[in-house]
Amino acid sequence: MANFKISVINGDGIGPEVGVEGLKVLHALGAKCGHTFSTTHYLAGGAAIDATGVPLPDDTIKGVKDSHALLFGAIGGPKWENMPHHLKPEAGLLKLRKELDAWANLRPAVVYDELVDASTIKPEVLRGTDIMVLRELTGGIYFGQPRGIEGTGPTRKGFNTEVYSEFEIERIVRMAFQIALGRKKKVCSVDKANVLESSQVWREVAIRVGKEFPQVALSHMYVDNAAMQLIRDPKQFDVIVTGNIFGDILSDEASQLTGSIGMLASASVGGPVGFFEPIHGSAPDIAGQQKANPLAMIGTLSLLLRYGLKLETEAKLIEAAIKRVLADGLRTGDIKQPGCRILGTREMGDAVLERLKAL
Repeated sequence: MANFKISVINGDGIGPEVGVEGLKVLHALGAKCGHTFSTTHYLAGGAAIDATGVPLPDDTIKGVKDSHALLFGAIGGPKWENMPHHLKPEAGLLKLRKELDAWANLRPAVVYDELVDASTIKPEVLRGTDIMVLRELTGGIYFGQPRGIEGTGPTRKGFNTEVYSEFEIERIVRMAFQIALGRKKKVCSVDKANVLESSQVWREVAIRVGKEFPQVALSHMYVDNAAMQLIRDPKQFDVIVTGNIFGDILSDEASQLTGSIGMLASASVGGPVGFFEPIHGSAPDIAGQQKANPLAMIGTLSLLLRYGLKLETEAKLIEAAIKRVLADGLRTGDIKQPGCRILGTREMGDAVLERLKAL
């Protein structure tokens, strides 16, 4: 029996609603498998601004760093949109990623057979899609220096710097190959090496690291072509690895292959404490209405177990419970289909819990 300390940030909007369902499932899993998950709640985002005046209190940073993993809901909303940039909820999120040294963002995009009709893309194109997108999360144009806005009038300009060191590239690419070893043994490195010097270095490093993994097939694709190929033939991909801005765009595109952003989980890892969150955001328009899909949060638990706590068997139990719910024709409003029963947030959480206990 193991005891794990899990820090929890529910955040804003639908974050608390889906967070409750996630924790319900996590504690039931602990009882089933003989683990104890001790959870401590912290503030971040808009909720933290309202309570403390800042989007990421020092107590939150300290508490999260003292845990085994962070389960994160969502932050932000119209209430805080006009705050100064350094006080916006999103500033706290970026700071938290930096504090945790979470340099690798993992976003799986799996098309369940039961949901193959939920997307706008033809079922025969989607069926069998199972992609893992690895996005470098703490470098590239989002963090490069110099950056800023200068001048006045017609010559006023904004500028950002795309920069990557070999060290930053090597660690994310190596992780991609390691993950591919447990999948279909294919890595596609996405860049813009025909135009950008930073991408030329990226490709050179990817080739060098790839030689350490002869059992994994390495391919390269320009980002514009990759965006097209994700829609044209998503099944060709296994693991995609790319830089920060390209990964930001492609991972959102890949998520829509599944039919709803309410199904997608993510993991941000690299440092001693992993950061695990659904990607749907705070969705303030449906907050408090029990309309949110909790399956992304519950799916996030499987990533927390697999990549944060190294509990592979337990991760598979969570995934099996989600599949059984879908196979039984249970849906939330965002993935509704003819002939299926529509559930609210709490009801869907209960349905997963029931099937988890029966496994």
